[in-house]
Amino acid sequence: MLNRLLVIILLGSLPATTLSQGGAEDYNRAARMREVTRHKVWYEPMQVQWVDDGRAFIYKIQTAGGEQYFMMDINGRQKKLLFDTRKFMIAFDKASGTVTDKRELPLADLAYDAAKNVITFKAHNHSWEYDITGDNIIDKGELPAPGESLYWGTIRDEDFSKKIPSPDGKWNAYIKNSNVYIKARDNKEEIQMSFDGSPGEFYSGHIVWSPNSAHLAVSKVRPAPKRILYLVESSPEDQLQPKLHTRDYLKPGDALTQRTPVLFSIEGKKQVAVPAELIANQYSIGMFRWTKDSRAFTFEYNQRGHQQYAVYSVDAATGKVKTLISETSKTFIDYSGKKYRYDVNDSREIIWASERDGWNHLYLYDESGNVKQITRGNWVVRRVVHVDEKNRTILFEASGKNEGQDPYFIHYYRIRFDGTQLVALTAENGNHSAVFSPDYKRMVNSYSRIDQPPVTVLRDATTGKIITGVEKADIAPLLATGWQLPEVFHTKGRDGATDIWGMIIRPSNFDPGKKYPVIEYIYAGPHSSFVPKSFVTDSRGDLHQLAELGFIVVQIDGMGTSNRSKAFHDVCWRNLHDSGFPDRIQWIKDAAAKYPAMDISQVGIFGNSAGGQSSAGALLHHPDFYKVAVSSSGCHDNRMDKIWWNEQWMGYPIGEQYAQSSNVTHAHKLEGKLMLILGELDDNVDPSSTFQLVNAIIKANKVCDLLFVPGMGHSLGGDYGEHRRRDFFVKHLLGVDPPEWKDLQ
Repeated sequence: MLNRLLVIILLGSLPATTLSQGGAEDYNRAARMREVTRHKVWYEPMQVQWVDDGRAFIYKIQTAGGEQYFMMDINGRQKKLLFDTRKFMIAFDKASGTVTDKRELPLADLAYDAAKNVITFKAHNHSWEYDITGDNIIDKGELPAPGESLYWGTIRDEDFSKKIPSPDGKWNAYIKNSNVYIKARDNKEEIQMSFDGSPGEFYSGHIVWSPNSAHLAVSKVRPAPKRILYLVESSPEDQLQPKLHTRDYLKPGDALTQRTPVLFSIEGKKQVAVPAELIANQYSIGMFRWTKDSRAFTFEYNQRGHQQYAVYSVDAATGKVKTLISETSKTFIDYSGKKYRYDVNDSREIIWASERDGWNHLYLYDESGNVKQITRGNWVVRRVVHVDEKNRTILFEASGKNEGQDPYFIHYYRIRFDGTQLVALTAENGNHSAVFSPDYKRMVNSYSRIDQPPVTVLRDATTGKIITGVEKADIAPLLATGWQLPEVFHTKGRDGATDIWGMIIRPSNFDPGKKYPVIEYIYAGPHSSFVPKSFVTDSRGDLHQLAELGFIVVQIDGMGTSNRSKAFHDVCWRNLHDSGFPDRIQWIKDAAAKYPAMDISQVGIFGNSAGGQSSAGALLHHPDFYKVAVSSSGCHDNRMDKIWWNEQWMGYPIGEQYAQSSNVTHAHKLEGKLMLILGELDDNVDPSSTFQLVNAIIKANKVCDLLFVPGMGHSLGGDYGEHRRRDFFVKHLLGVDPPEWKDLQ
């Protein structure tokens, strides 16, 4: 009864007998949910950092009395308040002239000096210093203005001349008239090292000296034309007339700059180029890295199409090229998500990640070309945390090894280079994260699930033994608001054998005797997996708020996404229109068989970017199941989107597979209700991709809604778009007219 009253008070719900779906009270309750649930998870450590040379760590928690900072030593024998929150607020408000919320202390980039008992932090565009002992706060001055951030797709200039000094200080190397020059720093003698450079095929200004100053590694560059994306800002804030914006924006199939690594000998005044046949049809070449003893430099070669990736070594004395690693795949090498390289013993050994046995694992190469597998099994290495060369051990994250647990849960392990003595440092049934001490002997480990609040402990990072408990989160205040825990659900996929995992979110006033349309939030980008695994009050998309309108909301990781087996991932190859739909549809059907409240005669779907492509595709390829879709910022034709992401999964050369995965190609199949949301300044996905889909829909004499938002970039649609999306689902899935906006609180 108490919980029910709290739901009524905090979320404004109505008695169960009069609960509506899609009405003004539901909209108002959804709108209040974010604020009502803020600061309701207590005793969850955040901003954990090691201090005092690793002898202690500090962290922040939320409590009934607001935020508090604690410090604990490495043996867990002493835990104490770092400072008194009330005293800090009094001192800071006086120094800054502001009023501080005890639930959100403004302590960005906090650093603690244990010797001085002083905290430094940033707030209100200033740097500050807090003397804890004297409760004194000093304004250290205004922060410098942030530099202009570089657009992710900007093609950086390589045809520049900058003097690069040699390590011994005797020479400067630089580019002049497209060629490589050196000049002794103690005289004016200039020596031309190359003579074959020209404006159309020049030497890069990114010159890399060998540590002994005897050699240079430089790329000879044959530049490709740029493709420019044009964006018109219709309604700028600072002027009446529109503004034209441009972006470097290569697309699949475009010509790419080609580079040839060249070795230069200072003493012999000679150059040796890497043979062209070794690096033909390159997507990229880079990572020039000299050995410490200057015997060679290495570079990495990514062949276009991403089916071959190699690491080469160039001998400094002879210029001879040696293949250190050659990775091949019949589908794709996930260079953008799983590539890992660590050079051991001055590059005489290399730790390398590969999916060659069907799972992402670590391998050890030696300089003779011998290779040994370090990790193995039907599970995946997710991230290498630390390599201890002296003791020849690797500390890493992995998932899928713990039977009976969600295969996406991250756990921590330690293993020797030879693959022996694998030690599991964590075992509890949850998704684990850790902050390691500087010497990697201790770890502050937090684990949780979407249906279980975080538990934080201090562990020995060699054995995994728990030294002491740190905190156990309390979510009773959160649950008292009526907020519903998501439910983890898994079932078999399209093959009848592979488990597909997802989550179910219900409204706070859920009635198992009623029927609720189902809405899927989709993101099927092959670069990762996306269903939350750790405890969160909401994920991207405000799914709990959407559920409040009278829906059951689900999120699923189907085949074609990452962090499972290579075969699971390969479903996406040249096949992005699949989007895991056979798995998703079966998952929703199986969930509905267990939970009759799920009305799968009325299924909606929405997503952004790659999720925008998938959500629109749902009505093109599976209109018998999905009835309503809202697509934001969609890359509806992979030939229109950025080169790196799309060629990674769709392959090269451009072929029929691109047309087959294009929503534009299949626009004539549109059934159901579709809304497209697009920002005019989207520089992640070319806005023309959405307009071309609209054009094809018009030509097919079909109908869709289009929301075009001035000034908006790549997003789900902002607050306005979110409201329109909710209205669209309420109208077409619940079958009621959404409330007038003016009538909402």
